[in-house]
Amino acid sequence: MDPFFTLLHSFSSSLSDNELSSLKFLCRGKIGKRKLEAVRSGSELFTILLEQQVITSDKVAFLEGLLKSIKREDLLSQLKQFVEEGEVNDPDDEPDVHEKPIEVICENVGRDWKMLIRKLGLSEVKMDRILAANPFNLREQLFQSLREWQKWKGKDAKVADLIKALRDCNMNLVADRVEQ
Repeated sequence: MDPFFTLLHSFSSSLSDNELSSLKFLCRGKIGKRKLEAVRSGSELFTILLEQQVITSDKVAFLEGLLKSIKREDLLSQLKQFVEEGEVNDPDDEPDVHEKPIEVICENVGRDWKMLIRKLGLSEVKMDRILAANPFNLREQLFQSLREWQKWKGKDAKVADLIKALRDCNMNLVADRVEQ
């Protein structure tokens, strides 16, 4: 399976309807109006761009521009990783050394989870996306926010940073449990 197609498929499945509409609008100079009107998914859009060779696995500048325009830095960083390494490693496949601390935090932090996530430096936009994806599940909102923080920080995601953020939010009991 072509790693570039896998990457594009991953991008497609993470696009919201508004983001797809924005991408279609931005592609108007490259794709005819009739074709664009028929596009119903990111996969269809990427297929057209591939067919017209606007994007290829070694020609990603246009795709980079699209992702910057819709402010999807997460996808942009995956694309840059693909360019540098030749393929993208799925973050879910990597061993997760923070699983226990995240579990403890999710079990013990309640409605004040946003304060914690802000202390960790995650953007409001990313938090809003997570809220929209999990509107009625507080625990899942916190869990996904912590996972997003891990992806964003990568190797720099340290348990010590979680503990410091918890203490900064006066969540000392939770910080003590994470330390244990």
